[in-house]
Amino acid sequence: MTSVVVAAVDVGASSGRTMIGRVGPGQLDLTETNRYANGPVRILETLHWDILAIYRGILDGLHLAGRAVGRLDSVGIDTWAIDYGLLDSDGALLGNPVHYRDTRTDGVMDKVLADIPAAELYATTGLQLLPFNTIYQLVAAAGSAQLAAARRLLLIPDLLAYWLTGVERAELTNASATQLLDARRRDWAAELMRRVNVPADLFPAVCEPGERIGELLPSVLDTTALTGSIPVIAVGSHDTASALVGVPAAGDRFAYISSGTWSLVGVELDRPVLTEDSRRANFTNELGVDGTARYLRNVMGLWLLQECLRTWRAAGVAADLETLLREAASVPAFTAVIDPDDPVFLPPGDMPARIAEVCRRLEQDPPKSPAHTVRCIVDSLALAYRRTVRQAQQLSRREVDVIHVVGGGARNSLLCQLTADACGLPVVAGPVEATALGNVLIQARALGATGESLAELRGVLRETQQLHRYEPRPDEKA
Repeated sequence: MTSVVVAAVDVGASSGRTMIGRVGPGQLDLTETNRYANGPVRILETLHWDILAIYRGILDGLHLAGRAVGRLDSVGIDTWAIDYGLLDSDGALLGNPVHYRDTRTDGVMDKVLADIPAAELYATTGLQLLPFNTIYQLVAAAGSAQLAAARRLLLIPDLLAYWLTGVERAELTNASATQLLDARRRDWAAELMRRVNVPADLFPAVCEPGERIGELLPSVLDTTALTGSIPVIAVGSHDTASALVGVPAAGDRFAYISSGTWSLVGVELDRPVLTEDSRRANFTNELGVDGTARYLRNVMGLWLLQECLRTWRAAGVAADLETLLREAASVPAFTAVIDPDDPVFLPPGDMPARIAEVCRRLEQDPPKSPAHTVRCIVDSLALAYRRTVRQAQQLSRREVDVIHVVGGGARNSLLCQLTADACGLPVVAGPVEATALGNVLIQARALGATGESLAELRGVLRETQQLHRYEPRPDEKA
């Protein structure tokens, strides 16, 4: 086994960063080179991503990584799922990608389901019905000049990899979240595409995590001052897929909560669950690394807290999350409870006002201070996690002994403790950087610097990463 130094590009829905990963015998550590804001930009009536700013951040990060370590052995990219860019016949981008929170998909899912029964769609793709899935974005874009001019569709991590290498590929774990991929065959569902009038030839060949996509182009090397032949390796380019590689589980009797802007709550399986009961429960089967399936439901997640903080700060209200969580711990439990997945909470806006209005609608007293609002959110999330973990166990027939919380939410000790209390199971929090670590580990394995199995990769995490365990408090169970 050798030692390697790789760059993990990790772009989330609110920020992006580049991490240097060092992997060797007894070593797995990360160093952040840069971080940049990432958020929606409204142009006229449409919500977009600023994809060129994201790419600029990646180039800056690779430049800084090269300065810090001298040479990189490889690069891997993960981002959020669903959104895409369109290329014309010259390979040029046809406009900034549209943000999944844009309203163009309003009502589109119902129109699609009127032609393709939900049961049939689920039996093919295994995907949770979410109104912004790629399939509905493309149906919404039907007839547009941009789609008519498109030769190729690339999901966001694939688009970024294309700009780095000139190679067009569709990494499997992200492709599986489009609702256009056959969950059993692990390839594009061409017949489904035909039925929704989406040209199958828009989509590039699917590749698995661990495959080499290509090498950094000479122009990229010049821009970043990197040297040598540097491969871009397909990782779990859906950030949740990389985060799940970064779960330090021992054995398979675990549930996970990948806790960020969204909370992805579920279990890891060796095959999709495509039953009618699973469909009715709106569980999704996203495909994972090494032939696995990420059986989960999306819960709204830390988006609720993020939007509350943004709203308070814009209004001039002091809103430090650490202070608010400390104050929220003293607020009586379950004073107000909401459904985090209520569609009213999906768009950006005045989240505290929306939460108060939903509480009134439910004949509850609305939160009377920011701390009360935060307590409402964390109580509601813990209950949503309990409901989802229990459903995942029942539908998959997979028993769970522990819940692993990874991502930014692993820092939220109040939410982790409330989750342990609500679920009646121990919660292991960490690593916070599970996504970047999973990204790094897949690159390192492809370069021969780690063991081969997921179990071996997770053993490295347990040996090298700091974790915190929360035991359920019986008296606090909801």
